[in-house]
Amino acid sequence: MDKTLNKYVAAHLWSESVADYPYWRQRVYAVLRYVYVMLDDMAKGELTLRAMSLVYTTLLSLVPLLAVSFSVLKAFGMHNRELEPIMLQFLAPMGDKGVEITQQVIGFIDNVKISVLGTFGIALLFYTAISLIQKIESTFNFIWRLEQHRSIGRRVADYGSVMLIGPLLVFSALGLSATVLSGALVQQATEQLPFLAHLVNFATKMAPYLMIIAAFTFFYMFIPNTRVTLKAGVIGGMVSGVLFQSVGWGFGSIVVSASGSGTYAIYSSFALLILFMMWMYISWLILLVGSSVAFYVQHPEYVVPAKRDGGLSIEQQEQLALRLMALMGQRFYQGRPPLTASGYQLFLRTQIQGVGLVLKALERAGLVTEDAEEPSRYLPNAPLETMPVKKVLDAVRKYGTTSLLPYRRKRFSTVDVGGVQLAIENAVEQAIGKITVKEMALGSEAEKSAEKTEGDSISGEKAAQ
Repeated sequence: MDKTLNKYVAAHLWSESVADYPYWRQRVYAVLRYVYVMLDDMAKGELTLRAMSLVYTTLLSLVPLLAVSFSVLKAFGMHNRELEPIMLQFLAPMGDKGVEITQQVIGFIDNVKISVLGTFGIALLFYTAISLIQKIESTFNFIWRLEQHRSIGRRVADYGSVMLIGPLLVFSALGLSATVLSGALVQQATEQLPFLAHLVNFATKMAPYLMIIAAFTFFYMFIPNTRVTLKAGVIGGMVSGVLFQSVGWGFGSIVVSASGSGTYAIYSSFALLILFMMWMYISWLILLVGSSVAFYVQHPEYVVPAKRDGGLSIEQQEQLALRLMALMGQRFYQGRPPLTASGYQLFLRTQIQGVGLVLKALERAGLVTEDAEEPSRYLPNAPLETMPVKKVLDAVRKYGTTSLLPYRRKRFSTVDVGGVQLAIENAVEQAIGKITVKEMALGSEAEKSAEKTEGDSISGEKAAQ
C-alpha cells in the first residue's frame, strides 16, 4: 500500500471482505476503485505534466495542422469558413472570446498559401503538423504502458490519412446528418406524428454530445499502438465526453464570466491567450483521463492501489520468460501463427510491461525474433529442441547488464562471492541443464491436455449421477 493516495481508503476499497458483499455493492466498489486509481494517477502529476506539454505543442502546431488538414477540403468545394461551427463548439465554454479566437485561427489558415511555400516549406509544414500527432501517440503509449512505437512508414500512412481524410469524413457526417434531419420526408413525418418531432428535436440536441463521444472514442481506438477493444474505447469516450461538457460548462460559468474582473484586467490583451491556454490544458487533460479509463477497463489487472508501473521482480521475470517460451513453443509445434506482445499478454493474463521487457531480453539473447508485420509478432529464432531452458533464464538475468565503470581506487573485495555464484550456476545447470524448451512446451501441453481430460471425466461422472 506504499506510495498511494490514501492508504486507509485503499485498504478499505481493496479489502478481502468486499467479496462477501452483495453484487450491487461489489459493483459500486469496483467503480470506486477505478475512480481511486484515476485520482491517484493525477495526484502523481504525470498526466498533468504531459497535458501541459501537449498545450505547448498545440500552440506551435495548431495552424499548420489545420492548414494541411483542410487544404484537401478545397478540392471538394469546401472552404475554411465551414470550419467555424466545429471550432465554435470546441471553444463554446469561452463565450465571446471563443468566437474571437475562432476568427483569428481561421484568418491564419486563410493566409497560409501552400502553393507558394515551396518544397522545403511544405515539408516543414507537414513535419510541424505530424509532430503534434506523434506527441499525442507518445503520450497515449505511455498511458497504455507501451514502449514500441509505430514505424516511420506506418506513421506517415496513418497520420497522413488522419490529416487528409479525417476532416472530409467529419464534414461528410455532419452534412449527412443535417440533410437527413432537415429532409422533406422527416419534416412530413414530424408534422403527422407529434412525438416524432420531439424525438428529432432531442436527436438534434444530442448530436453534438454524440459527435464528441465518437471523436474521443476514435482517438482512444486509433492512436495507441495496440489493439483497443470497442468496450474500452466507448467507455473512455463516454467518460471524457461527459467530463468535457460538464467541465466546459463550469469553465464558461466561472472562469470566463470573471474575465472582466480586476484579476484578469492585469493581463490586459494577454487575457485571451491565457484563457485559451487554460481551456486547451483542461481539454488535453480530459482526453488523457479518458484514455486512462479506457486502459484500466481493458486491463483491470492494473486496478490496484499502488505499484501500477508494471515492475516485476527477477523471480517474476524468470517465471514469465518460461511461460512465454512454453506458449510460443506450443503454438510453433501446433502450426498456429505467432502472437504479438499484446497477444501474449492476453494469453498469459499478466502486465504488458513485463511481457515487453521479457521479449526484449529474449530478443537480445537471440532466442526470439520479430517478423515484418505491424504490429510485430514474435517467433522462435533458434531450434527449440536444442534450446536449453537455462539459456532462457540467463537471457532474463543478464538483460541490461553493463560493465562496471573504472574506479581509481581498488574496490573492496568480498571474500568467496565468486565461489558462491559459481556454486549457484552449477546447481542450476545440474537441475535443468538438460531440459529444452521443446520438452517444457510439450510437457506443458501434455499437462494441460491431462487436466482437460480429468475435468471432462469428472463432469461426465457428475452428469451420470
